Amino acid sequence: MRVHIATDHAGLELSAHLVAHLTDAGYDVVDHGPSSYDAEDDYPAFCINAAHAVATEREQGLDSLGIVLGGSGNGEQIAANKVKGIRAALAWNLDTARLARQHNDANVVAVGGRQHSLAEATDLIDAFLAEPFSGAERHVRRIGQIAAYETTGAL
Repeated sequence: MRVHIATDHAGLELSAHLVAHLTDAGYDVVDHGPSSYDAEDDYPAFCINAAHAVATEREQGLDSLGIVLGGSGNGEQIAANKVKGIRAALAWNLDTARLARQHNDANVVAVGGRQHSLAEATDLIDAFLAEPFSGAERHVRRIGQIAAYETTGAL
């Protein structure tokens, strides 16, 4: 599986850790930046680029997911969700990480680097990446409704 990762300055340390951790675990990791600490960085471009890569690869039938990181993960999730086809979920515990995949088929996870220890954040990411979508009809139907709105603007 390919994993696209992006962050802001607040998640840079966590991002570096996750790139190494996930690479060691056998994932093909693509780091969308930033490459160095800048407290004034503008995270939307990094997160949108990662989300766009996920959306493009999934449209091509490839197995890819994304991770966006920040201090809280909120802004990064919002940015990723602006990309058509992306369902980014903010995970703050193991249940929300798993349910994002299981019920919502989320393809990007957002985590707040200032909200969790390194070990906790790593566990959230591992849980998200390992959890499959349930494929339950009610979840497929609801995701379809969201995708239709995203395309047509109609409910």
